Amino acid sequence: MKRKRHILFVCTGNCCRSQMAEAILARLGADRFVAHSAGSNPAGWVHPLVEAALVPLGIPVLDDARSKSWDEFENRPIDWVITLCDSAAREVPDSMYRCPVTHWSTPDPSFAPGTDEDRLVAAMRVAERLVLKIERLVALDFDRLDEATLQARLNEISQL
Repeated sequence: MKRKRHILFVCTGNCCRSQMAEAILARLGADRFVAHSAGSNPAGWVHPLVEAALVPLGIPVLDDARSKSWDEFENRPIDWVITLCDSAAREVPDSMYRCPVTHWSTPDPSFAPGTDEDRLVAAMRVAERLVLKIERLVALDFDRLDEATLQARLNEISQL
């Protein structure tokens, strides 16, 4: 049996987008991947928009979901880091995880303008976009593709 790849999704606060991505990968890729999420400056809580956006898609919030610091993963085996937040992408030191880093710029629905309903709509759009990207990630053959090709494919996914 091939080993599972550890994917770390990073945002600044680790309370919304990266939590969504972690739950989505845990659901869609559990047979081949271990999903993690973290933040450079964790908020200390998981935003209610995560559950509100994921449950209608049939994706449960993880039982152990919590806002975590990326420091928790510094010495853990991470195969790939995917930043979702533009500010976190600028903060991640290249050598921090000793693995490739890809950026998928994703708007933060918790800061979407308008009403709570508008933020829920924004969160649902983000969740649907992350599902599409993560479906493509799960379809990649991490065991057969070299790192440069994987990087190129993950960069292509970022454009979705």
